[in-house]
Amino acid sequence: MNPKDLSTKEPITWCPGCLNYMILESVKRAIAGSGLKQTDFAITTDIGCNSKIYDYLNLSGIYGLHGRSVATGVGIKLGNPKLKVLSFIGDGGNYNEGIAHFIHALRYNFDMTIIVHDNQSFSLTTGQPTATSQQGYVSKASPQGEKFKPLNPIKLALASNATFIARVNARDINHTAKVLEKAIKHKGCSFVEVIQDCLIFNKDMNNKDKMMYKIKDNKNKQVAEKLANEWDYNSKKGRIPIGVLYQEQELRR
Repeated sequence: MNPKDLSTKEPITWCPGCLNYMILESVKRAIAGSGLKQTDFAITTDIGCNSKIYDYLNLSGIYGLHGRSVATGVGIKLGNPKLKVLSFIGDGGNYNEGIAHFIHALRYNFDMTIIVHDNQSFSLTTGQPTATSQQGYVSKASPQGEKFKPLNPIKLALASNATFIARVNARDINHTAKVLEKAIKHKGCSFVEVIQDCLIFNKDMNNKDKMMYKIKDNKNKQVAEKLANEWDYNSKKGRIPIGVLYQEQELRR
C-alpha cells in the first residue's frame, strides 16, 4: 500500500505548522508498512483538533462523541473481530471524559490500537486544563492556575495491565511511524501516547525535545515502571523516554 492511497480530498483545517500534520504522515506510513489492506482497518475519533484526522485518512470508521473514541472502537472490534481498529483521541477526551473506557480496554486487552494526541490542554475549546496539564497552568478555565497534579498515563496503563505501552515524539515522523506499526501488529490492546506541542495553548510545555531519548523495546515490567517515573508531566525537568516502554511477551487474550 502506498501512503498516498490513504489521503483524501478534504481541505486540512489544522493551524499552519500544527504537529497533527506530522502525526497524520506517521500514521499513513505505519498503515502502509503494516502489510495489510485499507479494508482491513477501521478508525474511530471523538471531538477535538486531533479527531479531524478522520477527514484526512481514506479509511472507514466512525466520528464519535467526545471521550468515546475508545468505547466506539471496542464496539467495532466486538462487531467484527477481524478488523484492525485504530482509535484516535486527545488527552482531554481520553484521560478526562473517557478514562473509564481507556482503563477497561487495556484490562480486557481488546485487539485494537489507542493513539492519544497529548498536548496537555483542551486545545479545540480554548485551552482548558486536562488531566495531564501541569500545576500552575493558567487558562480561561483556571485563571488562578491549575491546582492539581497531573495524571501519569504511562503509570495508569501499567496499573491497568496493558500489554503494549509506547510513547513517541510527534516531530519524529520516522520513529513514530515505526512504533505505530509495531502497535498495529501487536496482538492485544496497544496504547501509544504521542507527545505534541500546541501552537496556541499551554505553550509553556512546548519544546520538550531535548528531554526525550529513545529506548530499545522493553518487555520487563519493572524496567517499564522505572521508565514511567522519569517524567511526571508536571514540569520540563527529568528525562522523557520514547519508544516501546512495555510489551508483554505472552498473549493474555
